[in-house]
Amino acid sequence: MALDLDGTTLNDKPEISQMTKQAIKAAQDEGYIVSIVTGRPNRISENFYDDLSLKTPMINFNGNLGILPHNRWELEYQYTIEKDIVMDLLEHSQQLGINLLAVEGRNMFLANHGAKSNLGFFPSVIKSDEILNQHTLTDNPISITVELQSDAKQTFIDYTEAKFGDSVDVAPWGGPHPIVEVTTKGIQKATGLKILADYYGVSQKDIFAFGDEANDQSMISYAGHGIAMKNAIPSIKELATDITDFTNDQDGVAKYLRDHMGIAVGL
Repeated sequence: MALDLDGTTLNDKPEISQMTKQAIKAAQDEGYIVSIVTGRPNRISENFYDDLSLKTPMINFNGNLGILPHNRWELEYQYTIEKDIVMDLLEHSQQLGINLLAVEGRNMFLANHGAKSNLGFFPSVIKSDEILNQHTLTDNPISITVELQSDAKQTFIDYTEAKFGDSVDVAPWGGPHPIVEVTTKGIQKATGLKILADYYGVSQKDIFAFGDEANDQSMISYAGHGIAMKNAIPSIKELATDITDFTNDQDGVAKYLRDHMGIAVGL
């Protein structure tokens, strides 16, 4: 059972409700292997992993990082981007309309400055050794995330794809903010999901994957049971084999497990 976080397992606060915690525990008690497969970096998803008392590997950065939090995993992996791409985008940030440029790895966070408080995913205040430059960026990052001026998104996408499209994918985030993420070409959530399924010996037909946004497309398509949230975007609902009766803010995953998969949920 593969769980996206935002818009899926998390409510709109965003938190994991008590009902969802009980449902995930009940699913594990009944023999389901439950893993988080998220676009979030590990720095802001391990808290939810612990909240659910999971012991399975976790997939982060939309398939670009696979780890076993707090432990060593023999199949641990990461896909990274060349540092030169980061430096090029930083050098052309004014031309490209970049407000915030952040790079991340498993144990790395660097940005050109702190984020606006309403962005949420990024700290508003950063330390001096977290300021992105050629001296602090010593390793290739897993992900580049940029927040752009409202009219600059397509300009950035066109520039990055034209110059680096052979090695990276460029994907806008869902939601109201003009944010674009750059990651290794061809790596998606399904990349990590397949590694997990092979690791546990689970057939593709026996995978249940829950998601709501464009970055869940490969996972929903790969799983034998690709389940879209009621609040999912139309393209995900079209791909899905089923749709939850309730949204993420109405315990949609928990109620689906209870009502459609026969998992005994306490509430």
